[in-house]
Amino acid sequence: MTDSLYDRGMAVRREVLGDGHVEGAEARTTEFTRDFQTLITEYAWGAIWTRPGLDRRSRSMIALTALIARGRDDELTAHIRAALRNGLSRDEIKEVLLQTAIYCSVPDANSAFRIAQAVFDELDSP
Repeated sequence: MTDSLYDRGMAVRREVLGDGHVEGAEARTTEFTRDFQTLITEYAWGAIWTRPGLDRRSRSMIALTALIARGRDDELTAHIRAALRNGLSRDEIKEVLLQTAIYCSVPDANSAFRIAQAVFDELDSP
């Protein structure tokens, strides 16, 4: 691995989100969106997710909460999978979602529970 923000970011992005997710994002990247993909790889994944101040489990809990609070259900699915990859148990994810019911809203948590259950069902299916 080289020392560039992009390379560090891409390595963490693949570890957290999985190769399939990253390859899908790359396949959808166009000339118009390429600079944005580079920006999030370098700064979200390379500069923030690699910082030593929080472990990946904590970062996943924060990401789940922020996505729920902002109603970003489209991103929540990927980050529920990422939270599992980062070592959170299903029960810990449930606790994060219950916490969001209080600090975000019950409807937001309701949507998050539905999305999490769909992810778990998909992972459990043969």
